[in-house]
Amino acid sequence: MTHGRVNPAHRLETQGMTGLGTVYYNLMEPALVEEALKRNEGTLGNGGAFLVSTGSHTGRSPKDKHVVRHPSVESTIWWENNAPMAPDAFERLYQDMLAHMKGRDYFVQDLFAGAEAAHRLDVRVVTELAWHGLFIHHMLRRPTRTELDSFLPEFTIINCPTFKADPARHGCRSETVIALDFDRKLILIGNTAYAGEIKKSVFTLLNYILPAKGVMPMHCSANHGIEELEDTAVFFGLSGTGKTTLSADPSRVLIGDDEHGWSDSGVFNFEGGCYAKTINLSAEAEPEIYATTHKFATVVENMVFDPDTKEIDFEDDSLTANTRCAYPMHYISNASSSGRGGAPKNIIMLTCDAYGVLPPIARLTPAQAMYHFLSGFTSKVAGTEQGVTEPQPTFSTCFGAPFMPRRPEVYGKLLQEKIAQHGAACWLVNTGWTGGAYGTGKRMPIKATRALLTAALDGSLGAVQFRKDPNFGFDVPVLVPGVDEKLLDPRRTWADQAAYDAQARKLVGMFANNFAQYVPFIDADVKAAAIG
Repeated sequence: MTHGRVNPAHRLETQGMTGLGTVYYNLMEPALVEEALKRNEGTLGNGGAFLVSTGSHTGRSPKDKHVVRHPSVESTIWWENNAPMAPDAFERLYQDMLAHMKGRDYFVQDLFAGAEAAHRLDVRVVTELAWHGLFIHHMLRRPTRTELDSFLPEFTIINCPTFKADPARHGCRSETVIALDFDRKLILIGNTAYAGEIKKSVFTLLNYILPAKGVMPMHCSANHGIEELEDTAVFFGLSGTGKTTLSADPSRVLIGDDEHGWSDSGVFNFEGGCYAKTINLSAEAEPEIYATTHKFATVVENMVFDPDTKEIDFEDDSLTANTRCAYPMHYISNASSSGRGGAPKNIIMLTCDAYGVLPPIARLTPAQAMYHFLSGFTSKVAGTEQGVTEPQPTFSTCFGAPFMPRRPEVYGKLLQEKIAQHGAACWLVNTGWTGGAYGTGKRMPIKATRALLTAALDGSLGAVQFRKDPNFGFDVPVLVPGVDEKLLDPRRTWADQAAYDAQARKLVGMFANNFAQYVPFIDADVKAAAIG
């Protein structure tokens, strides 16, 4: 039995998925919420939000992600970063998953990944849980009902949280598996209910496909001026560095909060929704994002709530620090309807420095920008990945190593070319710690970060006096209206400045050791920008 709208020629049976129970094709939000409630997958919250727990997996499982090792991709995959899976092991995994699916109900969403038609990917997502269908319905871009009549999926993702992989039989690491087969245009996800795995699988696909077309895929948020598409800014950064919060500026138009492409036509959002962290979210600091947690069909993940009133406790991280909400872009009043902007005028690289060494903002030369892009220094924030319980300093190249199937230099060279072509200004922004390392110092005041970003984007920051940082060589503003002068010099925020110097030397050494792996692949000017 089937329900919903679908091209009859492209039902699941034509893809080998036979013997299933009821298949629900392309249900809209009300029907998906009804089905999720009927199946006791979660609870209806205030305003009609859907409150759900993802069980034991409250973050991504990057070590359980595999790429099938076909000859067609052998020379282009970054194998040191992507665990291989043999084609015959993937075939066993697929057949075992198909057998597991028989007799069970499934939810199908046919969606677009990419707001620019010339570069979009048509993706079919098959989920065991109705709320997963709702989640991805928010997160990707939704075809019109007419477009669904002729929809032909280029890639298919099957997500079965109740399926457990067999490492010996399927060539994987554990019972949890995320397996990508670029030849068969198929992704299999098993034994995890964390919805972010679906979203990031699509991002990984685009990170492989688009560079070959001259399009730069970016783990970034983006916005543009109210009346100027050409006044576009992109914000690179890992989860927890402030991509969603800082791009949701009421004085600018939000293009998207997490994943974008940069083509010859400009910046375009891959997605149709936002996936915001909600721990310590407040109506005062982030009113628009806060409001989405009380809107119909917003998916609220792993948040503690009162069983009677359904009031959410935004400060309770007893389930995970990685609490989140997923909602469609139009829930944000200043969101772009097109999901597109011009070529970036400003490029901001967000880092969460748990060592408390980096200044709140620094101006980068193009060579320095490439150095910091390839370095990807930040701190993994608690809860984003399984097992991360407090900030962990790390280097995640291109600010998104877990989602990069190609070698970092491929993305670095693309970005370098586009910066040179368009003359974008580049900035490094630290949203991490000041006055000491994690455990001693405190988080950078968001008010100061917003003031510095505003000055960077409106051009006024370029007119202030700068000093050269003795540790990293980039330019740091000396005095910015509305920002504590002491904050601009991180050494002065430490009670023990000798301890700061020692910490700075330690971080410089970490940068140098990490960057050694890229030296054989980069240009002389980027080598000259390297420190240590």
